[in-house]
Amino acid sequence: MPTYTYVARTRDGKKQTGTLTAENRQALTQALQRRGLSADRIQEMGATASGVSRVKVKSTELLVFTRQLSTIIDSGLPLLQGLDILGEQTEDVRFQKAILDIAQNVEAGETFSESLRRYPRIFSELYISMVRAGEASGDLDGVLLQLADYLESMEELKRRVKSAMMYPVMAFSMIILITFGLLMFVVPRFEEIFKSFGDAALPVPTQMLIFVSNSMLSIPAFIFYAALIGLVFVIRAYRNTEAGRFQTDAFMLRTPVFGKLIRKVAISRFTRTLSTLTRSGVAILAALEIAERTSGNEVFAKAIRNAHDSVRNGETLAEPLARSEQFPAMVTRMIGVGEKTGALEQMLQKVSDFYDSEVKAAVDGLTSLIEPLLIFFMGIIVGGIVIALFMPILNLSSLVG
Repeated sequence: MPTYTYVARTRDGKKQTGTLTAENRQALTQALQRRGLSADRIQEMGATASGVSRVKVKSTELLVFTRQLSTIIDSGLPLLQGLDILGEQTEDVRFQKAILDIAQNVEAGETFSESLRRYPRIFSELYISMVRAGEASGDLDGVLLQLADYLESMEELKRRVKSAMMYPVMAFSMIILITFGLLMFVVPRFEEIFKSFGDAALPVPTQMLIFVSNSMLSIPAFIFYAALIGLVFVIRAYRNTEAGRFQTDAFMLRTPVFGKLIRKVAISRFTRTLSTLTRSGVAILAALEIAERTSGNEVFAKAIRNAHDSVRNGETLAEPLARSEQFPAMVTRMIGVGEKTGALEQMLQKVSDFYDSEVKAAVDGLTSLIEPLLIFFMGIIVGGIVIALFMPILNLSSLVG
C-alpha cells in the first residue's frame, strides 16, 4: 500500500502533519476523520513530489478547460476522448502535459477525481470534491458546467477587487517616487543655486525643504531605509504565522473604506462556494471545510470552522454564523430561511449575487472617490515642493540686493 504525507487540521483549527499508509486517498481521508482531523493536503510519497505535478497554470486556462470539457461530455463523447482532445489543443505546454498525464491515469483505471489530485496546484480541493460528486451522481458534465460558472464568477470578482486596489496603489506609488526624486535629485541642485545668492535669507518653506532633502541623503536616513525594509520582512514573516494571519486579516477588516469591500468579497466568496458545492451534491460538512480553506480571510475562516463544528453537533448553519458577528443579519436570516424551506442552495446563490453587485458598486464608488483625492494629494505634495523651490527665484531681485 502507498504511503502518504498529509497536512490536516484539528477541530480547533490547529495544523498537524504526518505520514500514513492507506489503500488510497479516500481511505486515508476516512482514517484522518476518525482521528478528528480534516485533511488540507495529501501527497503520495515519491509520486507527486516530482515531474509536472508541481506545475501551476493561469486561472483563465483552467476556466476554459473546464467549460470545454463540460461541453464535450454533454455532447456524448467519452471523458477519455475529451481529455485527449483538450490536451492536444491546449497552448500552455505545462498544462498540456498535465492533461495528457491525467488521461493516461484515467485510462489505467483511476477515477477522474483521483487523477486530478496529482496536480494540487492546478485543481483545488473544491474542484476535486465537485468532480467526485459529479462522478458519483452520474452528472459530471452538469457539475463541470457549475464549476465553470463558479470559476468565471470568482475570476470576475478577483478582477473587480484588483481594479479597485491597483489604481490607488499605483497612483500613490507614483506620488511617492516623484516626491523622493524631487527631494533627492532636484532640491540639492537648487540648493547649490541658492548658495550663490550669498548670505540672503531663504524663505522658511524653502529652508524646510532643503532640511528634509539633506536629512534624506544623510547616513541616519539610509539606516532608517534599511530598518524600514527589515520591518517589511518581519511583518511578512509574522503574516505567515497562524496568529499573525488572523491579526492582519482582522486589522484589514477594520480599515476604513477598504474594510467594507474586503468583508463583502469574503461573504460573496463563502456563499457562492457553499452554494456551488451543496448544489453539486457535496455534503454540508465537507462543503464547509472546503469553504473555510477557500475563504481568503482568516477571520471568516475561523467563523466557518466554528460553524462546521456546530453543524456537526446538530445546530443549524445560521445560528453559529450569527454568533460569529462577521455576517450581516440579512445573510444569516436568509440562510436560516433556506434551511427551513429546503432551499439553502438557492438562498446562498441569491446572497452571493447580491454581494457581487455590492462589490461592483463599492469598486465603482471607490474609484470615483479615490481619484480626486489622489489628484488633490499629489497637487499638495508636488505643488508645495515646486512653490518652495521657486519662491527664492521669484524674489531674486531682493535676494541679490
